[in-house]
Amino acid sequence: MRTRLTRRLLAVLALAALMGAGRPAEAADPRPNVVVILADDVALMDFGAYGGEARTPNIDALAGRGALFTQFRASPLCSPSRAMLLTGMDAHLTGIATIPEVLPDTQRGQPGYGMALEPGVLTLADRLRAQGYRTVMAGKWHMGEAADEMPQAHGFDRSFALAASGADNWDDRSYMPYYKDAPWFEDGVEASLPEDFYSSRFIVDTAIAYLAETDPAKPFFAYLPFQAVHIPVQAPQQFIDRYKGRYDQGWEVLRRARHQKAQALGLIPQGAPLAALPPDFRAWDSLSAKDRALYAARMEVNAAMLEAMDFHIGRLIAHLKAKGKYDNTIFIVSSDNGPEPSRGDDNAALSLFHRLTGYDIAPEAMGGPGSWGFIGPEWAAAAATPGAWFKFYATEGGIRVPLIMAGPGIAAQRVTSPAMVTDIAPTVLDWLEIDPQASAGKPITGRSLRPVLTGEAASAYRADEVRAVEVSGNSALYLGDYKITRSVPPVGDGQWRLYDLAHDPGETSDLSARAPDVKARLLAAYDDYARRAGVLPMPQGYDSTAQVNRNSIARLLANYPWLYGVLVGMLLVFAAVIWLAVGLVRALLRRRRTAQ
Repeated sequence: MRTRLTRRLLAVLALAALMGAGRPAEAADPRPNVVVILADDVALMDFGAYGGEARTPNIDALAGRGALFTQFRASPLCSPSRAMLLTGMDAHLTGIATIPEVLPDTQRGQPGYGMALEPGVLTLADRLRAQGYRTVMAGKWHMGEAADEMPQAHGFDRSFALAASGADNWDDRSYMPYYKDAPWFEDGVEASLPEDFYSSRFIVDTAIAYLAETDPAKPFFAYLPFQAVHIPVQAPQQFIDRYKGRYDQGWEVLRRARHQKAQALGLIPQGAPLAALPPDFRAWDSLSAKDRALYAARMEVNAAMLEAMDFHIGRLIAHLKAKGKYDNTIFIVSSDNGPEPSRGDDNAALSLFHRLTGYDIAPEAMGGPGSWGFIGPEWAAAAATPGAWFKFYATEGGIRVPLIMAGPGIAAQRVTSPAMVTDIAPTVLDWLEIDPQASAGKPITGRSLRPVLTGEAASAYRADEVRAVEVSGNSALYLGDYKITRSVPPVGDGQWRLYDLAHDPGETSDLSARAPDVKARLLAAYDDYARRAGVLPMPQGYDSTAQVNRNSIARLLANYPWLYGVLVGMLLVFAAVIWLAVGLVRALLRRRRTAQ
């Protein structure tokens, strides 16, 4: 694939040079370019600039010359975060309140739960293209599955988009039973991938090619939502080799190390308690030596995948420098949610899918083509430190993630005031001096962070203003230093808890009994938010993992109809065996009675 794409890129660049030869260059638009880089399932402390173990020099350089945010929150799941980032609106108002994989039947098709951007919802690409920007994207979309729901219908001139929640990073295939294949679309048309595909390299190559194919006289908006480090965790061997032995001491050691580093870096107060652990957390020493080696290797691939992404981001930066575009480009780097806790070795439906598709979770294939890598809940909880828990939940480990902004006019600084994923779009528009009302569409609900970045304001939010997020029952609301949060099964119990994040950022001590009036005030504020946003209640007994299994099995049977016959045959055989066994028992009993 790389050879084909490289030839295409060289041809495009040569044609552009040929077309520009012999005639005066058009005056370039002086407005800044915008590059939004979204990592997948990356924890607050995963990047080097935030204290992580992975080598991310290019992202770290952006953080060093720009704004590094320490109190930024996304949503606990990917699609809602992506919708909020691109639109500046609460996810429920966009039509993407959750992800289809966890959607219960009672919410399917309801307003806010259509699983695609609704009419009147405008993206940054819509708004910037209307102002003369060229707009390109390459990577994970996950905001609709139909061709007419892809990026070309939402403001992008060129796009190569993955409609699914994830896909293989080496091959053109699905990663879970919910999807039969990897649904990639180029400009709204189903597309296949080159033969030597690797996701991070391909995303950057495609973005560079699209920038070469569009009008160079116009400023550009480029959106690069990477697959790193979403399941399946995969990386080139040369990156994996750099982390051999790095995680051999286990997840408790990493958890304590990140907690100490978070204090040293000022991400949490000195002396703050270590974050709460999720239930059923396995002790590292309880694993066999073989399993400890296996899990350490899985975390090595995770770090390698991060470094590989950063390496290819560096290629994009080098390209922009060579074209003279770098100094006039605003870069925004973030993550959609906290680290992924799912395992690949404890689910019968997933194991069946692995057998059907040829995936391997054995150590021999770790990280390479055909492997299905994961880190599991213990590594995820350790990586999410100093926050509690991980992706899916509105605990700090699930929604407190990195945010970096760098570019013309943005001074090197650390931003400690609160910010939400809905604030990115209005900040970009404000920085470019574009009135959101210049484009017809539903109103933006986020806040511009420009006054904070320029020093005009200490915070985009007043002390008495609430910030809230909800995805499939997992909820959080912030008011000043206080936070209430609710986590649904299987890890949570559906109960609201109250925390003082100024002293307890790891959510270890529930203050509900000690401060009932504060909790009541925050619960009333949450009810008001839910009414305004259109949050639907969850069905009685809702369990997100059980729902994923139900939805995946239904899709698996639809994707592989012959499995119905196999299952029916197995049931018939089982029934026949039972019938024969019952008959045999009865015959033996009759014979015994006759003998007596």
